[in-house]
Formats: sequence, C-alpha cells, structure tokens
Amino acid sequence: MAEEDSDLFFEEMGDVEPLKKRDKAHLDAQKALTPGHLVRRVTAVTEKTVDDNHLTATDHIEILSSTDVLEYKQAGIQHGVYKKLRMGRYPIDARLDLHRMTVEVARKEVFRFIHDCMKYDLRTVIILHGKGDRNPDKKALLKSHLAKWLPEMEDVMAFHSAQKHHGGTGAVYVLLRKSDNDRQANRERHGLR
Repeated sequence: MAEEDSDLFFEEMGDVEPLKKRDKAHLDAQKALTPGHLVRRVTAVTEKTVDDNHLTATDHIEILSSTDVLEYKQAGIQHGVYKKLRMGRYPIDARLDLHRMTVEVARKEVFRFIHDCMKYDLRTVIILHGKGDRNPDKKALLKSHLAKWLPEMEDVMAFHSAQKHHGGTGAVYVLLRKSDNDRQANRERHGLR
C-alpha cells in the first residue's frame, strides 16, 4: 500500500516546478551597509537637534550701555499696570540670573525660563542680566540681547528695568500674559462671563 501512495504522490506532483532562486528572500543582503545608511548614521551623530527657540541669534543687535533703561509694553496694557510694574510693586514670582553666561546659553535659558513661567502660571518675574561693567569693552551684551529677545516672545506683555534695590539697570521686571485659568478665575471673581 505504501508503494501505491508513493506512486499517487509522484503522479500528482509530476507537473510541479521547483521555486526559482530569485523568489527566495536573501537575509544576508540586509547586513550590508549602503552609502545611504552610512550618511544617515553620520548625520544622526553629528547633526544638531532641532531648536524650537525662535529668539534672534547674535547678529544685528543694537548694543546698549550699562545705564540704558529697558522698557516695553504691548498695546492694550493699562498705564496703571505698567506703572506698577515699573515701580517694582508686583510680587516677584521667579528670578533668572544670567550673570557670567554666554549670549547663546542666555538665549536658551531665557526661552526656557519664560516657557516654564507660563507653564506654572507665574505673572511677574525678574531677569538679572548685569550691566556689562566687567566686560573689557564695557558693552552690555546680555542686556542688549535681552532687549531684543523679550519683545519677540508673545507671552511677554511688558518689561522695564528694575528699581535700584532689585538691581537697577542690571535687571529687568517682566510681566507675563495671564494663563487661561487665571483669566477665567478673574472673570468669576468679578462676576463677568
């Protein structure tokens, strides 16, 4: 009976052709590195990560002196609010000290600081930038860059050089936008919808 089964099997398989070699998967081919692989590998190691910091880099900045006063307010900021900021009458929720930082490091720190302040619903902060008196050329580099960066940030509503007891022209008060939660709480507190 086994012989009949064998004959029947060969009869049924008689017109079957074996698979061609090209129809087989070649797993060894995946191990070879192509020039594209090499380029992507080198790029992944050497390319900088994407910087979402939109603050102006170091070019085209008007250099300020140590005694120049920083001042800015967006349209719509009430005069009384700005005056209270200017006079240092708001409680300071956070501070950032830029002393002895390079311009590039300060750029990253200011961006991160303002972002973090918004995340935690902080309203009034102070940034200590120094006057630049220790620089050999007496240029207030950080102050000059800060004067350019702060208006570029949509969450910064106003800023002004600090009062003498907070650092004078070597520091700046910054008023930040109210968060949505704070605005809603204010509406509820005053009976507005």
